[in-house]
Amino acid sequence: MTELGGFQDKVARIDLSEEDVAYESIDDEDAKKYIGARGLGVKYVFDQGPEVDPLGPDNLLAFMNGPLSGTQVTMSGRIAVCTKSPLTGTVTDSHHGGWSGARLKWSGFDGLLFEGQADDPVYAVVEDGEVELRDASHLWGTGVHETRETIEEEVEGSYGKNLSIMAIGPGGENEVKYACIINEDDRASGRGGTGCVMGSKNLKAVVVKSSTKMPQPADPETFREGHQQAMQAIQESEVTAPNEGGLSMYGTNVLMNIGEEMDGLPTKNGKYTSTESMREAEGVDIDAERVSGENVRENILVDEPTCHSCPVACKKEVEVQTMHKGEELNVRTESYEYESAYALGPNSGHTDRDAVAVMIERCNDMGVDTIEAGNMMAMAMEMSDEGKLEEGDLEWGDTETMIDMIDRIARREDDLADLLAEGPRRVADRKEAHDNSLAVKGQTIAAYDPRCMKGMGIGYATSNRGACHLRGYTPAAEILGIPEKVDPYEYEGKGELTAQFQDLHAISDSFDICKFNAFAEGIEEYVTQYNGMTGRDVTEDELLEAGERVYNLERYYNNLVGFDGSDDSLPERFLEDGIRGQGASEGEYCELEEMKDEYYEYRGWVDGVVPDEKLEELGIDIGPGTGVSSESGTAVSSDD
Repeated sequence: MTELGGFQDKVARIDLSEEDVAYESIDDEDAKKYIGARGLGVKYVFDQGPEVDPLGPDNLLAFMNGPLSGTQVTMSGRIAVCTKSPLTGTVTDSHHGGWSGARLKWSGFDGLLFEGQADDPVYAVVEDGEVELRDASHLWGTGVHETRETIEEEVEGSYGKNLSIMAIGPGGENEVKYACIINEDDRASGRGGTGCVMGSKNLKAVVVKSSTKMPQPADPETFREGHQQAMQAIQESEVTAPNEGGLSMYGTNVLMNIGEEMDGLPTKNGKYTSTESMREAEGVDIDAERVSGENVRENILVDEPTCHSCPVACKKEVEVQTMHKGEELNVRTESYEYESAYALGPNSGHTDRDAVAVMIERCNDMGVDTIEAGNMMAMAMEMSDEGKLEEGDLEWGDTETMIDMIDRIARREDDLADLLAEGPRRVADRKEAHDNSLAVKGQTIAAYDPRCMKGMGIGYATSNRGACHLRGYTPAAEILGIPEKVDPYEYEGKGELTAQFQDLHAISDSFDICKFNAFAEGIEEYVTQYNGMTGRDVTEDELLEAGERVYNLERYYNNLVGFDGSDDSLPERFLEDGIRGQGASEGEYCELEEMKDEYYEYRGWVDGVVPDEKLEELGIDIGPGTGVSSESGTAVSSDD
């Protein structure tokens, strides 16, 4: 057990096969070494064994909050969902905001560990330190929004006041490899297929009903000092200060025009680096400004809700009235995010603002990742151009078909939808279409072109959960100048910079607080708030080492599965022999191999593999039956 402040010292282990719930304490040493949320969740998944089938009963699905979740700490409403990914085969963690992380803490839990597979659909109800399984057969096949409305009536709670519902839609039920978990209608644990794992377990929803029982800091004076320092930093930052034109004003989509202007917005499946270059090359009517945060705020914004303990309010709820196949659609959705708009808009060859809003709402209701859904359709469009899809074609910018395709994919309604539901790696393998895929380790890139933001290149390649901008958000330095401005086109130094960002974000993900904190706060504020809440007295270096430990544990897990440096790659079009940038970035490519050498040297890895010496240095237990051969650079097991 642990006596650290910020923890409830209680985890529920739910065996869905046996319909059994057991309760256990948090291991004190693990809590100190892995912090919480992402770190502890990955440790639970690691202990379950890397060789599990992602869609089998032995795979663990861990819902974890951290020691700062549900506290006075700003932006502390997040929760981590950790598991082995059916999309990539790697360990993955996917976070969402809102109130479920805080309410899980307030209901008496640090985490929920689901294993096994229910015979029939169920949903879990968490309240006052207890977990109950209820029948969900009547909910199977329904969208997330209807599921939320029905459950709200059944548990007699009040959505938005004392109730959070994390649910899957048809995408998860039908095991779409990039299905996600949707919280409170529109906040997604989007990446890695966490909803697919949930569907494989016949788990329709996790419902948390709680009063507000906010944890109090173990060292109030230290916590107060850290909290005041953090609040001042947030108020003074141009990015996070309320109503200062950054995230508070335009949400994450403040980046759309910025990405376009710096020629770093992947467009038409990454063929171009801006909508302007596509417009000039092909003479098409496309303009990123139409789907920008500024355009959204001026024309379709209706509300700006926020998550627990967040002064920024980056959510931008929109409402549109548009026509679809001769019928009027009235859609309201939260939120019109940058990554979603990029994948479902410019990267798919169009900038129809209202159609993007409709597609975001459809993805949320069906429970599929907006990034992966958009990029899969863009991949299919390029494959159609090259005659690689016997199952049917998709045309660039065909928004009517795209809207319908989201439902078709979620329900696997036809051959083309069934194919695209499998994700980019399986489609590429089956159709010999690797040249059309923007995936790394089976997960596609986000809205940052690695030809002009070199840090994102090494970041995508070395992310432990497949291509991801959130493992190490180097655009903070390359675009926003945080903590200091670096040249986005310069590759030297980006290996070290990326590793440092990765370790820092491993800390914030393990707290679990929003990454937007990092636009204002740094390790000093993190240490003071963490020490104040838990009662510990760690140094900045010790906390950074914990972040490094989390990242290395994830990499070690992937090594044991079979991943090594050869998997730290990028789509060919971003490399020297691929399609190069246009406009301001013309002639640029991503110098990946040079950055990998620097990155591995900084990490102390051997060709992407964590050697035994590094594991020992960080205090990561190898355990029986596992090991890594640093000579061969490959993972080995006790059977070899």
